[in-house]
Amino acid sequence: MRWFAISILIPAMGILIVLAGLDFAVGDQRLCRGVVIGAVAGFMAAIAYDLFRLPFVYAQPWHLTAIVPPMNLFKVFPRFGAMILGQPLNQAHYPATAQWVGWAYHFSNGISFGIMYVAMIGDGRRPGWGRAVAMAVGLELGMLMSPYTQFFGIPRTFSFVLVTLSAHCIFGVAMAVMVRSMSLKWEPSNRAL
Repeated sequence: MRWFAISILIPAMGILIVLAGLDFAVGDQRLCRGVVIGAVAGFMAAIAYDLFRLPFVYAQPWHLTAIVPPMNLFKVFPRFGAMILGQPLNQAHYPATAQWVGWAYHFSNGISFGIMYVAMIGDGRRPGWGRAVAMAVGLELGMLMSPYTQFFGIPRTFSFVLVTLSAHCIFGVAMAVMVRSMSLKWEPSNRAL
């Protein structure tokens, strides 16, 4: 994870930002428009995704256990941070740096998926929530079929699968709505035509 973040994720993000900036300055601005719309939509969709999961994470302190099962759905984020920082995976208390880096990695995933979605659909002005949901659910199914849950010690219960699939559906719908809304407001420039 540390090698991936340092050798691939950060350089690739930097290159994409530079290319989008160059496209904005001297190109037809289609790349810049797609990157910005996808990044904002992916970030906002990740927020919607996490907001949906909050009642499950805080079911006990918020006294919601009669309505929703308590699930520690955010426990992987400090572990992501610890892995990126080269710290032990399992710690009694994760330092703030592991928390921040883990959450940043989580949101960078949402941003990346938003950019990929815009690259996949092209013109975001057309409705496309079905494709966005299919993409988000596909990502979740891929995670569920991988050793992810076992590696992080997450019980793969029916409730867990239902909640995470629902959260990914919400991510997909939020991403599609944001992409369409922003695409309708930010028309391609005349240079793109």
